[in-house]
Amino acid sequence: MRNRVSIYHLIAFWLGTQFIVAGVCFHLPDFIAAKKVHFCMQCMPMSTLMLCGMGLILTGIPLAAYGLFPVRTDEKKNLTAEYQLHTLDNARLSWAHWRLLIVLAVALVVDVMKPATLGFVMPGMMHEYGITKSTVSLLSLFALIGTTIGSILWGIMGDHLGRRSSILLASLIFISTGICGTMPAFKWNLFMCFFMGMSAGGLLPIVFALLAEMSPARHRGWLLVLMGGVGSAGGYLAASGAAAWLEPIFSWRILWLLNLPTGLLVILLSRFIPESPRFLLHEGRVDEAQNSLARFGIELIPVPADAPREVLTHSTEFKQLFRKPYLALTLTVCLYGLAWGLVNWGFLNWLPSVMRDYLHMDGKIANHLLAKSALFALPGCVVVAWLYGFWSSKKTMAVFAVATAVVLTGFATFKPGDSQALFSVLTVALLVCLSGMIAMLSPYAADLYPTKLRASGGGVSASSSKAGGIVGPVAIAQVMTIFPGLTVPALAVGIPLLVAAGALWLNGKETSGKRLEELQNTVNPSLLAQPKKI
Repeated sequence: MRNRVSIYHLIAFWLGTQFIVAGVCFHLPDFIAAKKVHFCMQCMPMSTLMLCGMGLILTGIPLAAYGLFPVRTDEKKNLTAEYQLHTLDNARLSWAHWRLLIVLAVALVVDVMKPATLGFVMPGMMHEYGITKSTVSLLSLFALIGTTIGSILWGIMGDHLGRRSSILLASLIFISTGICGTMPAFKWNLFMCFFMGMSAGGLLPIVFALLAEMSPARHRGWLLVLMGGVGSAGGYLAASGAAAWLEPIFSWRILWLLNLPTGLLVILLSRFIPESPRFLLHEGRVDEAQNSLARFGIELIPVPADAPREVLTHSTEFKQLFRKPYLALTLTVCLYGLAWGLVNWGFLNWLPSVMRDYLHMDGKIANHLLAKSALFALPGCVVVAWLYGFWSSKKTMAVFAVATAVVLTGFATFKPGDSQALFSVLTVALLVCLSGMIAMLSPYAADLYPTKLRASGGGVSASSSKAGGIVGPVAIAQVMTIFPGLTVPALAVGIPLLVAAGALWLNGKETSGKRLEELQNTVNPSLLAQPKKI
């Protein structure tokens, strides 16, 4: 069948999926039984049903992975140079492109939603477990260590085993970590949130690598940034909305249990996600590349025998990211991601607690305010996408880093008793700037690297944004203990943004409107073999 989406061992994959879903569902009776005490499960013993559920999950994950990734012993020949990719780059946007964009945007919202939930579950955890701010900040630390490692591991997996299959496996592990919402002790939450972070961190680089390789060149920049902005702002909106709507009814635990339906949504929509034809050609899988392109009404056309061909002879090893000619670019995007992570995970994550403890806002009012701010921030994604796609990718990224630093200066001057409307304006501006920065980071990284390093390079850049969260929450918690309020924390995370903007201005490459192969040759002209007659 021409447009059929293949899973190599269908029975193994779906059996593993059912084991994982059943394993999560086996934890729900204990959660429901705790309704009388407002779902407080602290120190409750794990039931036999919960232990059986864990066993099913541990069995289901490797079974599903076996179904997705066949063992290959033969060496695949890179056939990229044998076919014309201009047909893909010059194609018109069709319904198939928009459908893929919508599906991957949903995946990004789900992906961003879970780390964004950390700031909303921490106050409830502090109350239920009776722990301090410094202790509960370990939750962000473990989760973000997981996302940092997961971004790199899944990026490498996406380059070697395929974009689509890696997305599916990350979604299944994401579903399994819904059991975070039933853990009776804080230490169990730390353990499970590490794996939640690994799965959530894995989606981001692969999604952008796939979409970059499927989008027409002239539309790639603004499409990817728009999706990144919608995913980032939408994820925070979903997290804050769920906290405002569901947390008062089901406690903070429901925010983790939402991993089950949201992860399943990505699995069900996966039939609309094709494999990257560029990846397939690089693996020598021509028939599958033709089937993938047929979804978009595009034919795979061979290069004429007498036409000149360009053959890239670059290394495809992961370590090449940290060698010339990619070293300066890798360090630049990582610094940009690190600066964003310090603000997003170190400052924004503590904002709900600051609103309650320092500004003396009611918890429900604080959650609703953040939800509305995230909603108002969504239109800003359109502006970011237009500037990135039609003005300059490099300059837009630098401008938004500086703008974020300016907004943080506004927070630094805010005091209790000041206008709540002003605080709302600052919050909206911060979310717009942060959404814009993270929306551009992964698309920019995807443009800089060749096919067999694209997901890995995106994974490294994504991990840098999470690395800021490894030190950010703990550092900000300590700073807030010594310097209550917003002044010192806001200024502390604003300075790295200015440094990142300067590094990008000096070392960054312009990517807007250029073909992926053209960008690779611009970044790495010394590795381009001379065209030869065949």
